[in-house]
Amino acid sequence: MTARVGIVKLGNLGTSRYIDLILDERADRDIYVRTVGTGAKLGEAEADEAVAKILEFKPQLCIVISPNGALPGPTKAREAIKAAGVPTIAISDVPMMKVKDDLKAKGLGYFIVKCDSMIGARRQFLDPTEMVLFNADMTKVLAETGVVRLIQTELDKCIDMINAGQPVTVPQIVIDAAKAVPMAGYTNPYAQAKAFAAFAAAEKVGDLDLLGCFMQKEMEQYIITVASAHELLRTAALLCDQARELEKGGNSIKRTPHAADGKVLSKTTLVSKPE
Repeated sequence: MTARVGIVKLGNLGTSRYIDLILDERADRDIYVRTVGTGAKLGEAEADEAVAKILEFKPQLCIVISPNGALPGPTKAREAIKAAGVPTIAISDVPMMKVKDDLKAKGLGYFIVKCDSMIGARRQFLDPTEMVLFNADMTKVLAETGVVRLIQTELDKCIDMINAGQPVTVPQIVIDAAKAVPMAGYTNPYAQAKAFAAFAAAEKVGDLDLLGCFMQKEMEQYIITVASAHELLRTAALLCDQARELEKGGNSIKRTPHAADGKVLSKTTLVSKPE
């Protein structure tokens, strides 16, 4: 059986940039993936349209990814898909913690990614270039602190269940540094420390941007605050680079590619075949 995975992207989260691609990184896996996106908006109207389109695809597993999964749009989307009988996983940031117990009670899966922080969305500061740079740094943090591999691993378990004709047990995980960093596979303790530091710094970015976007009222104050948040994320990305370079020096970068049949292979030395 070839699994059919539907993805609804409402608005933008750092994890949104790659969530569909990590399922089939070489475009040769036996899997069908369909993505429906709504751009930057994530209201109820956008959710209705996206849900209708994704259900036409007849997915066997669906992911709804958005910032602030407690908002009406993302809530409506995931509940409508679940009501259609499709196993559903929500992916969001810290504000979705407010509805975590409700998600669990309704049998919905979730990844709450604590380091996937909101952007500094003040018009005087945020232009398209700054937005792209922020997301580039966030993507690096998510990849090199183990978040990507953790999500990949859990989604692969769901896809394996589909392929085996079994009911899907959806993951319900709050992703913090303690869960994510070990998945990165660092062997050098200094690399591990840098990855933990990067994760912690990226978490703090959200606190600063919340302050600058919603609480501070004076322009001279909130522009500096959101700019400092972006500088902190830039530093986190640099720490991640340093961690990975330490692992390269020991020829111990962990890689977990998919085989064509979906099996996850593994290797650590550069010039070798994954098994």
